[in-house]
Amino acid sequence: MKKTILKLFYVCVIVVTTIGVSSCGRQKFHIEGNITDAKDSTLYFENVGLNGPVVLDSVKLAEDGSFSFSGNKTNAPEFYRLRIAGQCINLSIDSTETVTVKASYPTMPTKYTVSGSYNCSKIKELALMQIDLTNKATALNNNSQLGGLAQDSIAKLVEAYKSKVKHDYIFKEPNKAYAYYALFQTLGNSLIFNPRNNKDDIKVFAAVATSWDTYYPKAMRGKNLHNIAIEGMKNTRIVEAQNNQKIDASKVTVSGVIDIPLYDNNGHLRHLTDLKGKVVMLDFHVFATKESTQRIMALRSIYNKYHNKGFEIYQVSLDQDEHFWKVNTAELPWISVRDADGMDSRYLTTYNIQNLPAFFLIDKNNSLVKRDSQIKNLDEEIKKLL
Repeated sequence: MKKTILKLFYVCVIVVTTIGVSSCGRQKFHIEGNITDAKDSTLYFENVGLNGPVVLDSVKLAEDGSFSFSGNKTNAPEFYRLRIAGQCINLSIDSTETVTVKASYPTMPTKYTVSGSYNCSKIKELALMQIDLTNKATALNNNSQLGGLAQDSIAKLVEAYKSKVKHDYIFKEPNKAYAYYALFQTLGNSLIFNPRNNKDDIKVFAAVATSWDTYYPKAMRGKNLHNIAIEGMKNTRIVEAQNNQKIDASKVTVSGVIDIPLYDNNGHLRHLTDLKGKVVMLDFHVFATKESTQRIMALRSIYNKYHNKGFEIYQVSLDQDEHFWKVNTAELPWISVRDADGMDSRYLTTYNIQNLPAFFLIDKNNSLVKRDSQIKNLDEEIKKLL
């Protein structure tokens, strides 16, 4: 991966993160513990941002290595690190918890214990897995007997690692700090997940971006992540356009939502991003359920009330039976598309959908605003966006 991508992230042993601290009243979090075998060493407590680490506090360790730091609670998960010289322990804070860390210098990056934080425990798991991956890749690369086969073996090793991290960590809880952290792990000088031009990896970024857009809509880290995913999609479309020579690559555009290009019930390709300028309900629905008829009637009422004011519904059906879907959508006034992959639809992952039906509201600038679980009064939310 090009150095320009890596410049976006600051790396210390194993972590790359974003954004500075924003105060949230006087609520505090605490990080305490002890690091032995480090008498007279300076332990730094740092916030890690896009522009590099910022020292928040420091202490000269005594014989027992005890320390205690605190900071203001932030509006979204934040990343920090404990550092002695070049040895770091990476942490995240998302509330007012008290995190306890115990370690010994200089093995603190790999042999520390952490309690009081679910995210910090998960970050430790990921960190140790990454170190193991690096050691195995290095061993393969240094094995002269493998010759040209070393790179193939490393590639397979990396793919297996990515598969495990995707399913066991990122997709499991994409709104968590540890899922965000996992995206930016590195092997050597390259990101393990490539958000520049790897389609599958971009989908992973998009899943976390969508989750952070909805759970932490004002977090700069989430906005940055979303921009990375969008830029990656643009890059892949440009490459495809140039390869196919069917589209002017300079006209490839992106927007603030992850696009969904699917065919409607009339056989026309409909892009979610083409609805910029309207307030949109992105709706995921299965018509072959007993609750479908009642729900469609409720959507009709909403649509009839606000359509003339600039409201649209982009409804994605996940029904397996295409004919059944066409029959049920023939008289619907809004945009009805269908994903033939059904419950295996990649958009369920991209938009972090755990249960159906599900919907999102998108503003006139093509930016995702809220998901159904965050909406108490749908009418009021639509009115505000109109």
